[in-house]
Amino acid sequence: MRRITRRTALAVTAGALAAPAVSTATATAADTTTATSERRQATSERNPVLRTDLVTRVTPRNNWLVTAIALQYAYRIDLRGGVIPPSAFQVKATVGGQTAARTVTRVYSSTTAEVDDRSRSGRPGDRLIIELDPNDSNARAAGTDPFPLDRAYSVTQVADVHTPDGETLLRAGPFACRNDDVITPVVDDFAAGSFTDSAGFELDFRLYRPEGFVRNPQTRTRYPLVVTLHGGGEVADNNMTQLTSNRIAVTFAKPERQRRNPAFVLSPQIPLPRPMDGPDGTDWTDAKVQAALIELIDTFVSEHSRTVDTARLYLVGLSSGGRGIYSLLAKRPDMFAAALPTAGWGETASMDRITHIPIWADHSVDDPVVPYREGRFGKPGTWTLMNALEAAGARVSRGEWANDLPKEQFEARSRALLRQARATRSHVLFTSYAAGTTPVNPHLSWAQTYENDVVIDWLFEQSR
Repeated sequence: MRRITRRTALAVTAGALAAPAVSTATATAADTTTATSERRQATSERNPVLRTDLVTRVTPRNNWLVTAIALQYAYRIDLRGGVIPPSAFQVKATVGGQTAARTVTRVYSSTTAEVDDRSRSGRPGDRLIIELDPNDSNARAAGTDPFPLDRAYSVTQVADVHTPDGETLLRAGPFACRNDDVITPVVDDFAAGSFTDSAGFELDFRLYRPEGFVRNPQTRTRYPLVVTLHGGGEVADNNMTQLTSNRIAVTFAKPERQRRNPAFVLSPQIPLPRPMDGPDGTDWTDAKVQAALIELIDTFVSEHSRTVDTARLYLVGLSSGGRGIYSLLAKRPDMFAAALPTAGWGETASMDRITHIPIWADHSVDDPVVPYREGRFGKPGTWTLMNALEAAGARVSRGEWANDLPKEQFEARSRALLRQARATRSHVLFTSYAAGTTPVNPHLSWAQTYENDVVIDWLFEQSR
């Protein structure tokens, strides 16, 4: 998550350039005066809350959750080694017309409106972070569409907050604060847009631009483009849930990944009313949708011809998005450098056209929605497609393990499969997940896929 927005960064920079020079002595005196003033204000318990923000998180399996509340105060809060008990604050959420309590798990001071995942969280700052239990039944931020969360949460301080030596820092009061805004790390950095193709069909999309491009749109640096294809559950008109229902897009835009592999991330959304004219009743194979998608990608690459690396276009997708991958690769076999189809299905007859494309596919053996072998709508699943690819001449490296392994063990198995593939000069890898090991629902096999750094590193290594 970025510490400040890009617009704020520019404003801060401009302000710094325009600020008059201050002597060291004057600055020191001013700092001392300010600190004394802030201390006096805070210790006299006049430290009002200026704003309240919900902090949400896109999770691998549980979708989009409200995980914290950030309270911004007028003055800095220094707990001096103290700890705020969760019982000092009460939080209620009104979602879907129902009001119920949320469970407060941790409270700490901070300089930014973000969750601190370290065990010893927090630092002196003008914010308090109130973490909430993600397992609360009313933790979700969306169903099919995002919930209306403006002013949906209330926070009441019900006990005084003290330093270890007994000094009162924040006094409890009768008034509740309601949230002013909703912060969703990474997702908030995607710009919203739409594209109308030459036939008049419109696709909404979200676009992440790499930091280097944002700082200098005239740069001659060329970045990869990752195109994400959502599943059937995200067909909607909100231009949001293709980012928040799972971590497929967030995976490629999160700061740690962008530091390693800066890239454009393009995430289109299929609109309602649901197109179902495809040859097997799916969405990304619908003729109107697929034509618009191809034209969107072609137009984006053309408009960014100086900054998109056309040798490194990647296609990733899950469920019906995986079906879209197999169809699109066969239609445009010279377009993409590599693909990650998860829990998908397709047509064996088209596999001979994509034997040259690096693919890392995965699927749960006991998937009830898109069966592993039989697939969906009469089109075979991943196991059958991989056999067809092999019969067409591609070397396929296979591995099977549990989908609920800890990240370190999961990635170790992936690394071993990749070593096997390299040893046999195979560029098609296929991971199967043992029955009974995919949490929540066996169809959700992608939860580990996009948390797997071995797979994502492999993807970015591919080039046409």
